[in-house]
Amino acid sequence: MSRLATAFARAKAQNRAAFIGYICAGDPDFDTSLAVGRTLLNAGVDILELGVPFSDPLADGLTNQLAAQRALESGMNAAKVFELVRRLRAEFPAAPLVFYTYYNLVFANGVDAYIRAARDAGVDGMLTLDLPPEESGEVQVAAKKHGLDTVFIVAPTTPDARIATIAAATTGFIYYVSREGVTGVRADSAANIPSAVARIRARTKLPVAVGFGISTRAQVAQVAADADGVVVGSALVNCIRENLGAPATMTARLATVAADLVAGTRR
Repeated sequence: MSRLATAFARAKAQNRAAFIGYICAGDPDFDTSLAVGRTLLNAGVDILELGVPFSDPLADGLTNQLAAQRALESGMNAAKVFELVRRLRAEFPAAPLVFYTYYNLVFANGVDAYIRAARDAGVDGMLTLDLPPEESGEVQVAAKKHGLDTVFIVAPTTPDARIATIAAATTGFIYYVSREGVTGVRADSAANIPSAVARIRARTKLPVAVGFGISTRAQVAQVAADADGVVVGSALVNCIRENLGAPATMTARLATVAADLVAGTRR
């Protein structure tokens, strides 16, 4: 069983949803990002989603765009992202690590070579935001070859007939984007989550994780009542942004916020 499957199975056995925490790899610099990843995993985050810094992150709202900018300005590149993964994998051998990336970064480095390097570094799964499943054949072949799980997105606007196509390309989990638009903190959760999760589950046995706009313990609890996983990103990245230059304060704040959010996954 893969690390991802194990994490979802463990959460289900504990009558809760898995908590998936997002950060941008290298934000605001390599050493601080390593400390941030370590802090989140120690705080109970089940799956760590690492955004690969990119100059044109179209699916990301301002919070995560600025995180990518900070990472790139600090000198992060593909080699350093892989090194960050290796360091986290050495400290947390059982923790699932997932890349949140864009296809240009994969394609430019050679699909097979990139996926092999990611898997060798310790990555468990990859969500390529701008790659539709109908065009992902090369990624699927390489992922299967190297033992990397694939993650694809279902949106509120996705027709029922297409969900099966998306599920067929997915081996890790389905990421349901609960709102149209880009990532970012919202005041409330989307209202259609229970019906949307049910609609997806009717077409796949894979875990369904819900993200975009979830930022409070109450929102996590609301989503966890129906979903197999809850994804929180901007609320964590904001803890980094608000404490730049003060890494000890930053990690202390992250530990508190993450533990509170994780608590919301209990049903």
